[in-house]
Amino acid sequence: MCAICGCSGEHDHSHGHDHSHDHGHHHHGHEHAHGTLVELEARILAKNDALAQKNRGWFAGREILALNLVGAPGAGKTALIERTIAELGGEPPLFVVEGDQATANDAERIRAAGAPVVQLNTGTGCHLDAAMVARGLSELRPPSGSAVLIENVGNLVCPALFDLGEHAKVVLFSVTEGEDKPIKYPHMFNAAGLVVLSKIDLLPHLDFSVGRALDHVRAVNPDAAIVQLSARTGEGVAEWCAWLRRQAAAARDSAFA
Repeated sequence: MCAICGCSGEHDHSHGHDHSHDHGHHHHGHEHAHGTLVELEARILAKNDALAQKNRGWFAGREILALNLVGAPGAGKTALIERTIAELGGEPPLFVVEGDQATANDAERIRAAGAPVVQLNTGTGCHLDAAMVARGLSELRPPSGSAVLIENVGNLVCPALFDLGEHAKVVLFSVTEGEDKPIKYPHMFNAAGLVVLSKIDLLPHLDFSVGRALDHVRAVNPDAAIVQLSARTGEGVAEWCAWLRRQAAAARDSAFA
């Protein structure tokens, strides 16, 4: 279970129960339970990070760019992937790892758009982890020089904690969400290599200040690149694809660093 939000993910808890401690101090039970939970979370994250490093090496050895796309439900992650498949035209070849709690709807959309995709269902879990991604990669088998887009479960809390071995996190937030999203979820926005402000075609219909939203992004992450786009109209998509291609070139170069 995620100590952050209480979800029950696909984590191995069997190693978390240490029965060798002294049970004599019953009045410390609450503190002890809290300590055990924190300890368990630390173990889960450590195990995940070790697997993420293995994924990172796997990507590097094949000169593959891996991006972890995160955002709230409805931020436009799948729509952006669909548009990206069309825009890139196979340069670089795109492969998709699709995370969802229950359905395969998004994977079917991506397959229809023309990219190989593997579906990972997390059940009640609120994020993908490195082990799930490793299983997905073994099925997907992306070739050398390709790009892998990992669409994480719609959530801005737990995916910030779980490294998947990606080169960068791409955080989407749409103009239909609050301008203060970056300061409400600072850990996720702080971890972003790129922040995508999506659905900008809807701006004429909304009371949303792009200036204020971008100020909030820069307040928590002054170094993040920022792209404003609409997957529907295509505005800004070329800029996103140019960023992706630069990252892919860097991933190829870093293999020889």
